[in-house]
Amino acid sequence: MAVIEIKNVAKRFGEYQALQDINLTIEDQEFMVLLGASGCGKSTLLRIICGLETATEGEVWIGGKRVDHLPPKDRGISMVFQNYAVFPHLTVFENIAFGLRMKKLPDDEVTRRVERTAGLMHIDQLLQRYSGELSGGQRQRVAVARALAMEPDVILMDEPLSNLDALLRMEMRAELKGVLAESNTTAIYVTHDQVEAMSMADRISVMHKGEIVQAASPIEVYRNPAAEFVAGFIGNPPMNFLPAAPAGSGQWHVAGQVIEGPQVDRALRFAVRPEDVRPAETGLTAVARIVEPLGAHLLVTCDIEGEMFRAVLDSDLAIRSGDKLILAPQPDRVRWFDPETTKAVA
Repeated sequence: MAVIEIKNVAKRFGEYQALQDINLTIEDQEFMVLLGASGCGKSTLLRIICGLETATEGEVWIGGKRVDHLPPKDRGISMVFQNYAVFPHLTVFENIAFGLRMKKLPDDEVTRRVERTAGLMHIDQLLQRYSGELSGGQRQRVAVARALAMEPDVILMDEPLSNLDALLRMEMRAELKGVLAESNTTAIYVTHDQVEAMSMADRISVMHKGEIVQAASPIEVYRNPAAEFVAGFIGNPPMNFLPAAPAGSGQWHVAGQVIEGPQVDRALRFAVRPEDVRPAETGLTAVARIVEPLGAHLLVTCDIEGEMFRAVLDSDLAIRSGDKLILAPQPDRVRWFDPETTKAVA
């Protein structure tokens, strides 16, 4: 069992608070993605888990054993870095075998593990090549195979696909998810790419300013963001926000319309995703400003009482800049946020 427990972890670099009071449990064989913008603390947290960084406060437990006082080699983990860290003077076979040789495993066991992981990563035909003869995608496969060959309890990955082109990233996402599921390994994956996070994760921990704002399944994070930051960060384009004033009895004034909402007696923020509005006879009155054809859909950037509002609409609609639109939000897809706390109300 490789359950990872992060308890009250904080990290300060001088006066700078990189992480504050992080509490997170990652279940055995779970694929957890740490998602956030650059500088939010996700790589620092990963480095604390693996032992390359020391927490200022808090504890790290792996498999029921406290490990934050142990060196990286004694934590039962492997790590895959952004820059591959593949040795150019070694063959693919010896690159994958490097950690196994350091552990002084028998030659037949080294060969078994190298061939098995190379097969999983579809590089078994490259074992006698040197890394200088490989493409970026192939070098990344070698780095992942080397980590898996150690048969770790936990594998940590710090933006491992960011140096690949878009098509290769898409291929590697699918392969990596399948390989890790087959290896029965607990995985923590750091990325700033929400598409990677949504497509690969069992759960996503969204980080902002050194804190975990929400940890939930991809669909929960997308449909029910716990805070305005999550709503604005997840989704492309992100959620729309409009000011909402209480009209009594669970009704709200939003852009001149009365909309059903929570029973709260203070001003809120109304939020809905661009794909969750439809043209209708009654709804929010908008003026189209920019119309972007995106194949099957149009991305229409509108003005609603001075607020920018985006809508993803069917490309069959004949919409031009300056057109007046009536947009009806899907009631079950609306979210409400407290402007003071920025937390979700409903």
